[in-house]
Amino acid sequence: MLNFAMETAREAGNILLEKFGRNIGVHKKGEINLVTEADLASEKFIVEKIKTHYPRHSILAEESGKAVEIGDGSSKWIIDPLDGTTNYAHGYPCFCVTIALEHEGKIVIGVTYDPTRDEMFSAEKERGASLNNKRIEVSETDKLLDSLLVTGFPYDISKRTDFARHFTEMLLASRAVRRDGSAAIDLAYVACGRFDGFWEEGLNPWDIAAGVLLIKEAGGKISYYDGSEIDIYRPPLCATNGKIHGEMLSVLS
Repeated sequence: MLNFAMETAREAGNILLEKFGRNIGVHKKGEINLVTEADLASEKFIVEKIKTHYPRHSILAEESGKAVEIGDGSSKWIIDPLDGTTNYAHGYPCFCVTIALEHEGKIVIGVTYDPTRDEMFSAEKERGASLNNKRIEVSETDKLLDSLLVTGFPYDISKRTDFARHFTEMLLASRAVRRDGSAAIDLAYVACGRFDGFWEEGLNPWDIAAGVLLIKEAGGKISYYDGSEIDIYRPPLCATNGKIHGEMLSVLS
C-alpha cells in the first residue's frame, strides 16, 4: 500500500505541475480559503484511483471535506490533493500532495510529495521514514535558541487570541521562524531535519495525517500544547525533533 500511495501522490503531483502557472479557475470556499481547478482535478484522480484499487476503503478528502464511506470503514484514506492552495494560486512554488492511510484509528502509511522539487517523503508505521527512498531522521538541535522553527497562520487568525503572543515569543526564543504556507511540507521538513520544530492552530486531519507519521517514524515528537497525545481530528499541535519539545511547550503554554 505504501508503493500505491507514493505512485498515486506522484501522479497527482504531476497533474498539479502541468497546471501550475497557467490561468486556472480559482474560487473561494470561505472568506479567505481558496480552491482551484487543480485541487479538484487532483482530488478526482486520487479518489477514483483509490476506489478502483481499494473499493472497500473509506476516503476523507480535503475538497469534499467529509468522509465518503465506501466499505466497512476500518481503513480510511485521508488526502489533501493540494496543500498550499494559496501559494499555488499565486504562482509561489511551495505546495504538495499528501496522502495517509488510517487503519483502525492508527495512521499506518503517510506520503507527502512536492512536485516542484520532485521530493517524495514517505513513512510506514514501525518501518521508518524516507525522502526519495533514503532514510531520514529529525535534527540533533537541542536548544530552542539554536532552532529554526516553522508555523502557519490559521484562516481565522483574528479569532486566535494567543497566536500573536506565541509567534512573537517564538521569534524571540529561537534562531528564526519561517512561514511557508503548507503544513504538510512543514511537517515533512521537521521529519528530515530542515526545521527543528513546528506549531500551528486551525489545522485539518488531511493537513497533518501523513506528517504526523513521518515525524514519529523519523524519531521526532508530536503533542498538544499541554504535552498530551494528539488526535489528528483535534488541532492544534506541536511537532519537534524531541530535543526542544519541552522548551517549545513552555512557550505555547
